[in-house]
Amino acid sequence: METILVHAQALVYTLLGLMPTAYQRDSLQTMLGLFLQAQGHPLPEHSAIKSAPALSRFLNHYDWSTRSVIRTVRRQIVQELLQSSDRGRRPWLRVIVDLTSLEKSGKFVAFADLISVLQGKRGVHLVVLYLVVGSFRVPWGFRVWRGKGTPSAAQLAVRLIDTLPLKLVQAYRVIVLADTAFGSVEFLKAMRKRRYSLIVGVRCDRKLADGRRVENLVKKGQQVKLEGLAFPVTLSWLYLKRDGKFEKRFVLSTRPLKASTITAWGRKRWSIEGFFKTIKHRFGWHRFGQQTLLGVYRWSVLCLISFVLVHWVYLSTGSAALPDWGASATLAMAKRLPEVVLCLLLINVEQARLLLQSIGLDFQLARVET
Repeated sequence: METILVHAQALVYTLLGLMPTAYQRDSLQTMLGLFLQAQGHPLPEHSAIKSAPALSRFLNHYDWSTRSVIRTVRRQIVQELLQSSDRGRRPWLRVIVDLTSLEKSGKFVAFADLISVLQGKRGVHLVVLYLVVGSFRVPWGFRVWRGKGTPSAAQLAVRLIDTLPLKLVQAYRVIVLADTAFGSVEFLKAMRKRRYSLIVGVRCDRKLADGRRVENLVKKGQQVKLEGLAFPVTLSWLYLKRDGKFEKRFVLSTRPLKASTITAWGRKRWSIEGFFKTIKHRFGWHRFGQQTLLGVYRWSVLCLISFVLVHWVYLSTGSAALPDWGASATLAMAKRLPEVVLCLLLINVEQARLLLQSIGLDFQLARVET
């Protein structure tokens, strides 16, 4: 686990090295420091190190390669995943896709075409790809769903899944987990063509080839054919507690599995919901206020990178308990961005000087010789 800590540090150094100037390196550290405070409001105006206009220029205007940053992080993710792959029988790689909304109010002229309403939520709606292997979990990528008349969420999910490197899918047995929104015939055919196992939610009123509906089934684990689908699928269901009541949710598998196995895999899809809550309420993904598409994109990329760094620091502790994101973020800040921690400390010290002088005290920082 110590190795992943070293790799996290190397990743930070590499990202800083991608910045064209020392000024932009400082801005990158400052933005990562805001995200790593993990308080849910990493806004540039809350920075005590750099001004909000300076950070806004860094996100919206400065010429640094966002693509190079993404490629660097992905290479490190793939390296970590390949090292986690045991010899012998290939382990499972859970590839989870889901749709989430970054709710926004107000006018965003520069990217108004990205703002739409979905299920009563106005904002930017994203299809997110999330990878899970044991306790190792990382966001891989996202695409914006632009509304009706544009590529569907299922089509965007296929494009995201196709970005997974060949050496990664060869090292693992891939199983795709998805919500009901991705249960289209097109998506099922696409996953079968790629030879990926798929566990996906299915609506209760979905029609079978024989005219019945999914809700008419009385036995779990039945192989049936859906309307418009040439190959058979295996159906099961599970119960989820919602508002004190249990809701029946149907799931299907493109592989012939036991009903209990399908149900177990179907429940594992919900791990992405925990990620959504963490990335929004701890790291403030939905708090972007940039007025350019580039600024929003860079905000999202740096937010997701911050999550990865904190998660890796948590893994390095070897703890089996649920992550304490606040404590892990504090540790990540101290280990990965010590310059930012020191700068904030000096600012706090200087702000306290006047208070101490008002009561007749003062202090002075001195170098300790070792």
